[in-house]
Amino acid sequence: WPYCRKRCSYCNFNTYVVPAVDEAAVRACLVREAQTLLRLSQVHSVSSVFFGGGTPSLASPGTVAAVLEAVAAAAHLPAGAEVTLEANPSSTSTSRLAGFRAAGVNRLSIGVQSLDDAELRMLGREHTAAEARKAVEVARGIFPGRTSIDLLFGLPGQSRDAWAQRLEAALGLCDDHISLYQLTLERGTMLAAQVRGGALPAPPQDLLADMYQTARTVLAAAGFRHYEVSNFARKGALSTHNLSYWRADQYIGVGPGAHGRFVPRGEDGHSREARVQTLEPVAWMREVQSQGHGTRSRVVLSPLEQLEELLTLGLRTDEGIPHERWGHFSPQLSLQAVFGAPGEARALQQQGWLVLDSSGLRCTWAGLAVLDSLLPDLLWQLQR
Repeated sequence: WPYCRKRCSYCNFNTYVVPAVDEAAVRACLVREAQTLLRLSQVHSVSSVFFGGGTPSLASPGTVAAVLEAVAAAAHLPAGAEVTLEANPSSTSTSRLAGFRAAGVNRLSIGVQSLDDAELRMLGREHTAAEARKAVEVARGIFPGRTSIDLLFGLPGQSRDAWAQRLEAALGLCDDHISLYQLTLERGTMLAAQVRGGALPAPPQDLLADMYQTARTVLAAAGFRHYEVSNFARKGALSTHNLSYWRADQYIGVGPGAHGRFVPRGEDGHSREARVQTLEPVAWMREVQSQGHGTRSRVVLSPLEQLEELLTLGLRTDEGIPHERWGHFSPQLSLQAVFGAPGEARALQQQGWLVLDSSGLRCTWAGLAVLDSLLPDLLWQLQR
């Protein structure tokens, strides 16, 4: 769902603010593209569905229900399959959330971002801290144990103490899943221009690292498992949908700008493809209406590219890459053969960043925090 009511100052996603949305037309195209791509993939069972955006909570529950019905008609959608909807606090009234629940949504991901009004204004969010609190409380009543919140850290001018306070406030409010994202100043965004122009201070790298470590320690003490670089869960409330990306499962991307990774068996394909749908919603709808889908680019991934993705995504999780999963993508060369030999990976193991054992390859607790700096060496060893 590519539409938003307003654009946040830090956002460079494929989102659109328009005077009016022809929801019936968008719904028909989402349904048709889902049907087409499911047919092309020939998957028999769908384990999870994620409605992302934009702001999908601006769509009506009827649109969500129509997409889920199309998925269930084209493939097996188990009764307990995880169905997540991203929501903004400003579009989460009780009646609206109850409508999404009735439509089949069973997990909510709320873009809280901050629990401080001044920070929310700087980020260009349209909700206040009080509205965010209310939204999370309402959501937890309707999706108990399945309400996740997103928080941003490393905001211009944010101190470590201020961040620790935000985190404590979030812990008093949250359910069993939290996603933490370091603010990235993306080119072309208002916030990046303000920092570049000197109107706002850029946070120093050391402070960002401190904030991240503070968060990991505080959340671990509160019973959260740091199961992925940016994600924390307790009581087993991991996002199964996102885990499927990190485990290199197949997934189908539907809607403007959506990404997918699947084998198009319906076209006699035998290789995994990276697919991207047309970005601009009006152009995407035209393509879906004329040909059943709006796929803009299709790239067959080479065996090496598939292993590179498996490595970069799999090491983001605390479970890492099990031998069996690696073997599925690399029947000839085992993890041990690639990373057990003398070289970069062994050096990283000796330095305490990485573990290769009978379970597979994974980062240590310390290594997970600096994964981006470990990957170039590992990719280099893999490419050799």
